Parts: sequence; C-alpha cells; structure tokens
Amino acid sequence: MIRSEVTKSIIPVITDELVVCNIGLPSQELFMHDDQPSNFYMLGTMGLCSSIGLGLALNQNAPVLAIDGDGSILTNFGTLATIANNPADNFTLLIIDNGSYGSTGDQPTYAGKKTSLSKVAKACGCANVIECQGEEAAEEVGKALKGNQMTIIVCKCESGNVPVPNILTHPVSIRDRFMTEVEARN
Repeated sequence: MIRSEVTKSIIPVITDELVVCNIGLPSQELFMHDDQPSNFYMLGTMGLCSSIGLGLALNQNAPVLAIDGDGSILTNFGTLATIANNPADNFTLLIIDNGSYGSTGDQPTYAGKKTSLSKVAKACGCANVIECQGEEAAEEVGKALKGNQMTIIVCKCESGNVPVPNILTHPVSIRDRFMTEVEARN
C-alpha cells in the first residue's frame, strides 16, 4: 500500500473526529477521498500537524486524529517529547511512514533507513505506541479512537504518489468551517 491507499482505507473509521492532516499531498489525498468540514488541511507549516492536533485535543473533549508523515515528524522531532509529556486521551497520532518526503519528489527520509519512529516515540515517553503495516491502519486507527488512551500509530507503507486535485477551498474557509465543527463539539 502507498500513503493514498492508507488514507482511503481509514475513511470509514474517521466518522466523528476532528482531523488535522499533514501539509501537501496527504491533505490533498484526504480532500480527494473524503472532504469534510471536520478536516483541517495543513496548507503550510511543515512539521506542525502533530503539534496542532495535540493542542486541539488538550483544549476540548472531542476525539482528535492527526495524520502526519515521517518527513514531517523528522522536521519537528520535539513534537514526540511534547506529546509524551502532555497526554490527551482524546488524541491519536497516525504517522504514515513511507520512508520518503512524498510531496517533494519521494526523496528518502531517515525513517526509511535506520531511524525507527516508533522507538523514538517510546524513548520520548509515549506510553501507547503501535507500529503496523498499511493494511492494518484502519483497524488500528479504529481501535485507538475507541480506546480512550492517547495513541501513536506508526504505519509503515510503500513510497509513491497518485494524481490529486488541488484544494480549491480558500484557506480562510477551511479554517472557518473547521472552527465551526470544533465549537459544535464543545
């Protein structure tokens, strides 16, 4: 499986969550597969998806899923320590680890080499870390969202991209409709 297939596979289990999605192709893929007002598409700020997701989870009760990538996590390694030291049981972080910077041409990341993001998350103190393959992602995300325990899922998959449309919704509209969803859940 490639990242787009992993994203498509989790659509049936992310029905009532607030979703923050990583910059670039991951956001475009989620938009293509299932655009929802409860999805916040990162259109800038590489490396901050998991941090924004955690901040959101810490400040309200609705379940929050952050869909991040290995390249983005490597860009902001401190986020794993921050997550470990600020647990939010309504927060699930899905790291789709394809071992590449997919949005910029599939250049390899260190997660595709020697660096294990699941081991790094555990070393930072994250208590509930699961590593799975792409085919297991939907099941693991579903369990995590129902589990009422902060969970980090590192989903290993193949590198590769599919053609995706640009997100034509204006960034202010994305923000406004997402904030309406956040307020409705408080």
